[in-house]
Amino acid sequence: MKNLFSSKKLTAMAALLMSVVLVLSACGSNSNSSIVEGKTNVVTSFYPLYYFASEIGGEYVNVVNLIPAGVEPHDWTPKSQDLSTASKAQLFLYNGAGLEGWTDSFLKGLPNDQTIITAEMSKGVELIQGNPEEEHDHSAETAEEHADHEEHGDEAEGAAADEHDHEHALDVDPHTWVSPKSAIIMAENVKNSLIQVDSAHKTEYEANYEALHSKLAALDAKFEQELSKTTMKDIVVSHQAFGYLARDYGLTQTAIMGLSADAEPRAQDLLNIAKYVKEKGIRYIFFEELVSPALADTLASEAKVDTLMLNPVEGLTPEQEKNGDTYITLMEANLQNLLKALK
Repeated sequence: MKNLFSSKKLTAMAALLMSVVLVLSACGSNSNSSIVEGKTNVVTSFYPLYYFASEIGGEYVNVVNLIPAGVEPHDWTPKSQDLSTASKAQLFLYNGAGLEGWTDSFLKGLPNDQTIITAEMSKGVELIQGNPEEEHDHSAETAEEHADHEEHGDEAEGAAADEHDHEHALDVDPHTWVSPKSAIIMAENVKNSLIQVDSAHKTEYEANYEALHSKLAALDAKFEQELSKTTMKDIVVSHQAFGYLARDYGLTQTAIMGLSADAEPRAQDLLNIAKYVKEKGIRYIFFEELVSPALADTLASEAKVDTLMLNPVEGLTPEQEKNGDTYITLMEANLQNLLKALK
């Protein structure tokens, strides 16, 4: 292993995460930002749900997407304007499974006389339990940090309450939508929620859902057929966002960072990944759009492998929106890059 990494380089690479800068693109227009009279107004927490609701709702709905294009969902929190918009809508759709740590407080902030229906779209997906990054964080606590926690117990607990809740929310992998198999379940949940709030257009919603279901089923079949032909099954990714895709299509995911995109790896974690890359003959390390690729680039350079994009499809960038990209096209691009890395 000394040919791949020195301890100084590994320490420097771990420290590099401290300066990771999220790539926050300008807010795109892939969502209306206001309520429209005469339509069923649907507020979605992030892009995949916006796409499903728009496809299924068609001309009968107005979909407002809360998280702007180019913003990493793990790091977004709602503003007062978002609360105001939701208070006038008929339906609020969120992923759940711990993705939106702000949901409970957001819903509590709605007026008491609000009749908006809220629905968790990951319901029915078999969730992946466990969060290795938390185990690392707890085990790495120093004696000094522990003593500080003891000294400032109540004060520290109060100041860190929201962060604590978010960490525990990530005891479950929230990235359900990254697998087409999960997306099929989530799209049906969207359809059922739309019918619940607007039964007058049940026939239209069901027809639109069938059209979307055909696209998602074809995508699922393509993933199954193409990935079943690859001899390699191991992928190394920058962010642990592809657990459902790996589980559903027979792959093994190794992540540099954890479930939250800004989780910091330890030097020993990087050493283990470097060894893994060498032993498995891995030729590409995957990075994603909304997080700086610096760590993936450095690891790939030291291990003498290349990098490729693997998109967690958390949102469209303005450029992707201009190109007419959708959940479907981005997942198709993901498949092509997976096949390139695994052949």
